[in-house]
Parts: sequence; structure tokens; C-alpha cells
Amino acid sequence: MNKLIIAEKPSVALTIAVALSPEGSPQRKTINGVPYYEIPNGDDILYVVAAAGHLFTIRQKEGTSGFPVFNVEWVESYKQNKSSYFTKKYLDTIEIIAKKCTAYINACDYDIEGTVIGTNIIKFVSGGNVNSQVSPGNVKRMRFSTTTRPDLIESYKNITEFDANNFAAGEARHTLDWMWGINMSRALMHALMTTGIRKIISIGRVQGPTLAIAAQREYDIRSFTSKPFWQVLLKAKGVEFSNTKGNIFEKEAAEDALEATRNAAISVENVERKENAIRPYPPFDLTSLQLEASKIFKMDPSRTLQIAQSLYEKTYTSYPRTSSQKLPYTLNLPRIISELAKIQRYAQAAEYLLGAKMFRPNEGAKSDEAHPAIFPTGVMPKGLSEEEENVYDLIVRRFLSCFGNYAKVELTGVVLGAGEERYSAQGKVYKEKAWIDLYAPYFRAEDVEMPEFKVGEKLKAEKIYSKEGKTKPPARFSKASLISLLERKELGTKATRAEVIDTLFRREYFKGSLIEVTDYGLSVYTALHDYCPDIIEEELTKQLDSDMEKIMKGSIGEGAVINEGKEIIQKLIGKFRANENKIGEALSKGLQASELADVLGKCPADGGNLVVKRSRAGKQFVSCSNWPNCNTTYPLPQFAKVVPTKKVCELCHTPFVKVFRKGKRPFEMDLDPNCETKKDWGKPKPAEEIVVKTAAEVKAESMPEAKPIKAKATKRKTATKAGTRAQKAKKKK
Repeated sequence: MNKLIIAEKPSVALTIAVALSPEGSPQRKTINGVPYYEIPNGDDILYVVAAAGHLFTIRQKEGTSGFPVFNVEWVESYKQNKSSYFTKKYLDTIEIIAKKCTAYINACDYDIEGTVIGTNIIKFVSGGNVNSQVSPGNVKRMRFSTTTRPDLIESYKNITEFDANNFAAGEARHTLDWMWGINMSRALMHALMTTGIRKIISIGRVQGPTLAIAAQREYDIRSFTSKPFWQVLLKAKGVEFSNTKGNIFEKEAAEDALEATRNAAISVENVERKENAIRPYPPFDLTSLQLEASKIFKMDPSRTLQIAQSLYEKTYTSYPRTSSQKLPYTLNLPRIISELAKIQRYAQAAEYLLGAKMFRPNEGAKSDEAHPAIFPTGVMPKGLSEEEENVYDLIVRRFLSCFGNYAKVELTGVVLGAGEERYSAQGKVYKEKAWIDLYAPYFRAEDVEMPEFKVGEKLKAEKIYSKEGKTKPPARFSKASLISLLERKELGTKATRAEVIDTLFRREYFKGSLIEVTDYGLSVYTALHDYCPDIIEEELTKQLDSDMEKIMKGSIGEGAVINEGKEIIQKLIGKFRANENKIGEALSKGLQASELADVLGKCPADGGNLVVKRSRAGKQFVSCSNWPNCNTTYPLPQFAKVVPTKKVCELCHTPFVKVFRKGKRPFEMDLDPNCETKKDWGKPKPAEEIVVKTAAEVKAESMPEAKPIKAKATKRKTATKAGTRAQKAKKKK
């Protein structure tokens, strides 16, 4: 019986083929440039083929622009999206090879998405239609958390039955998310069209609550009124003590505390020492990895996931899309530590654990039925990029550190009395760093030493003073902190939260490295909050997610959950239609306010507003607000804040803007990259030769006074050329 093994990506297909081949050298063949592998299996053959992610997508059965829409079907991705046309050759290859097989093995990532990808392919090649039913008898599932050879061999030996419940839950999620997104988005766009404006607007099942969370924070920030406060401080023996009253919001009260302290004798009232144990951090799950990479490397969470996925596919780390903080002993943890000891930079830490036989990890509370926490496999990495090196090092050091002993820190608290006023300070000294040394340099254990203080000791203040401060608004979310909050609120999945946030950026609801909700995003939130709040409420989304979990456990059917979702969407559409004009007006006002906020100047082509836009890839650029009637665009520096200057270039007539980049000096430029003012950009010059020229100077230089041509110089030049030609002819002869 020939068997077809389906991997999620070409790199994993090769890894599986090499692992399952007896001699590690499967026969490689290609169809239309797409490789597949043949492995002898007695009288039969194992064929290993690769998908390229999702080869199928959901679409509406019958084309109509109305709503609500519930008639959906799976269809080949390349038929629906031009950008997915490259997937056709992969599907064609699988279809050709599948004709030689009678059994099918889904070896895609062991999660809901991997189950959906593989099962849809099997339905297509076995039933002739992706919307057909699976015959469970000839469908199996490989389950693995690393792509190392031993784990893949073990996975194939212990192959399991078709995971029907996982597929049903995945299909329900895809179907409901598509129905929710298409219907709510069409409703929003139709409402905006009542004001005469056509614009693509979207709101998804998880996008809505995520927008609401960020918008509420944005309103808190914008409405925040800063208040002054004072801190009263005392310095003695080189230590700064703070008044125990904390922030004092009345200046007179702060001055009274200062005066009372100056007129009082100062003595040590209490000295308290205690030792605390600091537990090691648990091993990484996906969210904690994204948070740590964002904090340490300033890495975008989506990028962290991409790199972690790449390390997994290269066999260096385990599957990243996990919510687990557990490392079961069945992973053979001593073997992994022994392998890491062979890598020079981890040798000292790994050998310490081996010598002390410290093989019991400090785990976290979170678990995942499908996968353990993220861990290194022990395979020595080769040819990693700088970003891959950073993420790999972070994963390894976190893994090693979770086996370490608790760290011990001694805390010394000192309280001073000055009349009726009390002042306190605290010292901190690490007595045993233990696991912290194993996690270096990603945990800074800095001592704050205190000199000796004795109860009753009289002190002389070196300085008595106050500091004025101002209360600060709530902090803005970073992408990573918002992902963490979504996880705590149980909104979205570990694999989709980063993509939800990225979509809100692409839709221009969010902007900035620290998330700022645009006026346009606020208008969408406000319109929904006022007239159809269920769309952005958390409970409705969590209810549907809970139902999908029940599908996975087999306690409820896929059809029942989809029907429930349809009923909810019908009710929401009814509310929407009743307030359509009001919603449209709110969206229109927000859109206009957002565009005015981002205006950099006037378009030289038609006088429209030049505004900052973002591409689908998230890159910022400048576009005319009259697009598509005017297609004027200009590039912008990425990861920079760009503000208008109200100045216009004399040469190209485009606006000047000021560019701010982190860690660099701001500079001004006009928007036209081909302007004469930029002709020397990118050309290095010695520091003493750098001259910043104005547009007027460039214009003057471009029109020099006419000078007579010297005939003699021309003749001499011509003669020289003629002589050179004569010499060349002579050499040829």
C-alpha cells in the first residue's frame, strides 16, 4: 500500500524524508520544479510531498456584494487570490503523486491549522473535491513537537488516527471568522457609502474587541490631565531616603514636611533584614517568548514567531505555537542538556547542570495538550542569521536557567525618624545568583548596597530637598504587551493574536511602535460602541471560542456552533441596519479628521492633500488623498516619525517634512526623491567637505554663466584622440 505523507512546508518535507529513509538518503524527484521524495517501504513506497501553507481558502459560493452572506465553500487558494497563484504547482504535484497512493498521512504541524491544511489536501486528492468528506479508515496523523530525526521516526512508529475533532474545530473557526469578517466589514462599508465615501473597512471577530481595548486606553490617555506632585527626600551616609508619605500633591504640605525635617533631629528608628528566594522563570511559551524578545531585542512579535518557526523547521528548537510552560521528563531532558554542553557558549552552564544532576525544571502554570514548552533540541545550529542567533540564544538560556536553583537576595530596609516625618530606603544584595547566572545576560542582578545602620543611631543629613514631578497618563500598549493582555482575556489564539494586531495596523486603525489609535480607528470604535456594541464586546467572542474548544473535545458538533454563529450575525446585522446612517456619519467624520491629522502638504499634481499611508506590508509612504484619480506617491523612511514643516521646495514644489528616528538627529527633506537637492545623498564625503545647500543655491548652480569654448583646447583634445587612434591602428598592424 503506497502512502502519501503531507508536510506543511518544503523544508519540513525534506527533513521528514531524510528521517524516514533507512539510509538517510531518499530519492528526490520533481514535477514542475516542485520536489517530492520516494522512500522504499517493503513492496510499497512512501511518498513525501509538501504544501506551501494553506492551499485552500473559504469563499462565497455565489458572487454578490450584499449581506448577510452564509453560503460558503472551500476552494483552491490560487483561484481566489492572485498572490497565492504560486501554490498551484504544489497542489498539482500532490494531486499527481496522490494517484499512486491509497493511504494518506497528515504530517503538517500538530495544531488546528496544520490539521486543516493537511485534511483539506486529503479531501481534495481522495474525494476529488475539497468539500467532500474524509474516509477516516485510510487517513492517519503524525504528531511531533520537534523535527529531529529521532522524534520523526518515533512519530511515524506511533502514528495516530485521523484527528477529526481538531479538523471540525478548525473548519468551524475558519467559517465563522470568514462569515463574521465579511458581513461586519460589508455593513461598515455600506454605512460609509451612505455619506458618499467609498473605502475598504474591516472588522473581525477578534479585531473588534482588540480595537475596543486599545481605543479605551487611547481615550484615557487623551483625556488625562497631568497633576504636579512633590517628593520629599533626605540624604544620609550617601543613601537617598524617601518620605513615607510618597507623592505629595499639595505644595504647602511638601514644604511643611521639608521644614519639619530641617528642624528635627534625625535618627535610625528601624533596620530590617530579610532574605528572599527568587524562583527561576518558567520555560517559554509563545507569548512569553514574544514579550521577552520585544523587551530585549525590540523585535516585532510577528517577526519573533517567524524566526521561532524557522528554528523549528531547521530542527534547532521545538514547535513554537504552544501555550505550555511544561517540560515533561519524557523529552529526555538530560540528553538535551548533554548535547548543549557540546556547544562552546553553553558548555559551562550545561556541564554545571549535568554535574549536579539538576534535571527537574521549574515549570509554569500554563499547559497545552498538543505541545510542551519551547525548548532547544540539542542539534548544533549552523548558518543562522543575526536575528535567528538572538532568538535561539534566548530560548537556550531560558531553558538552561529553568533547571537552576532559586536565587537568594538579602533585602535591608531602613526607616529614619525626623520629628513627625518618616523616611525609608531599601538595599538589595544578591547572595546567590544561581539560575540568574544561567540566564545571563537577559536578567540583570544589580546590587544596591547599604552602609551599616544601627537602631538609635543619630544621623546628620547631607541634604534635605524635594523633587517636583507630574503624574503620567496610562502607558501605551506595545504589540507584545497587547498580545499578553489578549491572552489573559482569552481572546484569539496563540497563533493568531499577532496577526490580528498587524491587521489593525494595515487598516490604519493603529499607528506607532507604541500603539496609538488613529482618529479613524477611534471613529470605527465609537460608531460600533454607540450603535452596535456587541461587535466589539469580549464576551461574545470568548463564547464562540469556548464553543470551538468544546468541538475539539467532542462535546458539541461543528454544525451547531456554526448555526449559533449565524444567528448572532443575523441579530447584529439587524441592529446595524437600524442605525446605518448614524454609523456612516460617525465613520465619515473620523476618516476626515484622521486624514487632516496626517496631512504633510499639498500635492503638486492636483492640489490634494499629501497624507501618510501604509502598504499591505506595513511600510509607510505618502499618497495623494485624491487617489485613485491622482496616483502621486512618495517613499518615506521606515520606522520614523514624519511631521510637516509648512515649507515647499523651490525646485520640485513638493513639501518639506521633518524626519525623527530613534537614536539619530532629526533632519528635513523634501518628499521628491528625484529632486536636485538630493542628488548627492548616499555619496560619502570627508567631514570637512560636507556642505548643506539650500534649494536656492542648487537652483543657482544649475544655471551657470555661459562661457566661450576655447578652440585650442578643443583641437588639442581632438588631436590627442586622433593620436590615440593612430597608435591603436599601428599596434594592430
